[in-house]
Amino acid sequence: MQTESAGCRKAPVGREGLSLTMLRVLSTHLFLNQRLHPGLLELAARSGAQGVELFAARQHFDYTSRRHVGELASWFASNSLAPVSMHAPLFPDREMGRAGAPAVNLLHPEKSRRIDAMDEVKRALEAAEQIPLKHLVLHLGERDDKWSPRTIEYSLTALEHLGAFAHPLGVRLLVENLLSEAATPQHLLTILEMGHLNSVRVCLDLGHAHIAPSVNEAIETLGRRIGAVHVHDNHGLKDEHLWPGEGTIDWPTATTALNGLAEPPIAVLEVAPLIGDAPPDLPARIEQAFARLA
Repeated sequence: MQTESAGCRKAPVGREGLSLTMLRVLSTHLFLNQRLHPGLLELAARSGAQGVELFAARQHFDYTSRRHVGELASWFASNSLAPVSMHAPLFPDREMGRAGAPAVNLLHPEKSRRIDAMDEVKRALEAAEQIPLKHLVLHLGERDDKWSPRTIEYSLTALEHLGAFAHPLGVRLLVENLLSEAATPQHLLTILEMGHLNSVRVCLDLGHAHIAPSVNEAIETLGRRIGAVHVHDNHGLKDEHLWPGEGTIDWPTATTALNGLAEPPIAVLEVAPLIGDAPPDLPARIEQAFARLA
């Protein structure tokens, strides 16, 4: 239910007044190693998720296939699970770059690579013509990208161009904090403020923030700009995409800080992909992960 905003829902009014809780969304990143089909969406619905974030990777969700997009659109049209967001593609191929395809990098020094990256993101965004997506999560650059005046220039060009493409489709851009100098929480805030990009918000990746600068500092820095959070855990050293509770993030403190925002964000569970078939206890495990955000 999204009557108040895309990121929060009303809870019953008690003696202390109206409370807000985070909308619970499952990223299909969990199923990245297989083709996304209605059965997996039904599994998500049985797991307590209120929506899904489609992970745009061609071997998983082939956004270039009208047949595949249409299949998912038809399922969403007749089910209550919402297609809340889509994660923009990281590679343009079906092998996540393992065969040598260049990454989708909106900050690449070569103009042709930046244009190619924007074109690939637009191909993915075209899925919103059939699937009523509300948000697109974007990576600005790759892990080794540095911070410089050109970072700001290239970021603003990409966000303005893609924002103009996304707006008629009803899609809002969310930029994600990464493990790079170019996309720290503070630098993302600088980019958005310098460009007066008030319609663009941030997807705060809690796992990335736990590594640097810290979850609490990232929340304090970004504040009202946070529109969604990627929920996963690690031990503070590398991006492990563990289930909440398997790493060292202080979940009660993080949840309290997020629920203290004026508009609690969408909570997107983004754990590492399954290897093999889904185990029988997967729905219960997903429900337990969401329960940590209560």
